[in-house]
Formats: sequence, C-alpha cells, structure tokens
Amino acid sequence: MTLQEFAPIGVMIIIATVLSFIILFISRIFGPFRPSFRKNAPYESGMKPIGPGTRRVPVKFYLVAVLFIIFDIEVIFFMPWAVVMRDLGLYGLLAMGFFTLILVVGFVYEWKKGALEWD
Repeated sequence: MTLQEFAPIGVMIIIATVLSFIILFISRIFGPFRPSFRKNAPYESGMKPIGPGTRRVPVKFYLVAVLFIIFDIEVIFFMPWAVVMRDLGLYGLLAMGFFTLILVVGFVYEWKKGALEWD
C-alpha cells in the first residue's frame, strides 16, 4: 500500500473540516446573536436550575439503560446469525434458540421485578 491510496480520504477530511468552519463562520455573521444570562447558563432548557447538579438518580433509570443495552446486543448477535442461518444448520438454530431463551428469562425476570413499570 502506498500513501497515494489514502489521498482521497485525506482530501475528504480536509474538505469536511473547511466546510464546517465556513458554515460556522457564515452562521455567526448572518445568524441572530443575542446572548443573555439565561442563554449562557449551563442548564439547557433556559429555566433556572433547582437544587444541586449532582443528585441521586433513581435505580429505574439504570435498569432501563441495562435493558436497552441487553436488547441492543441481542440485535447485534441476531443480524449475523440471520445472514448465515442456512449454513449453520440445526446446530446454529439450537445455539441461537438457547441464546434467545437466556434473554427471554432475563426479560421475564426484569418484568416480574417491575423494572418495566414507570412510576
């Protein structure tokens, strides 16, 4: 491999960087710019923050995040399996069935514990 093979990638990076700076410059010139104390505050919604920024977060948020990660990983493993399903035969079907069974057991456990209830 020579360095010339990577030249198009370098050109695209340079073009993207220059274009992003041009867009930022044009928006600063032509866009409205009216800073205020509320707009410059670290809180995003424009409302005055109530209480400290480091509060205890309920465990429900973490459970929902873990459930999302579990089912996201499930989809990641299902896609390649679906592509080569016919090549794997019965063994591949049984292995993915066992994988799915483990995930279903985890899902039912979370359901019974009330992790899916949003109170």
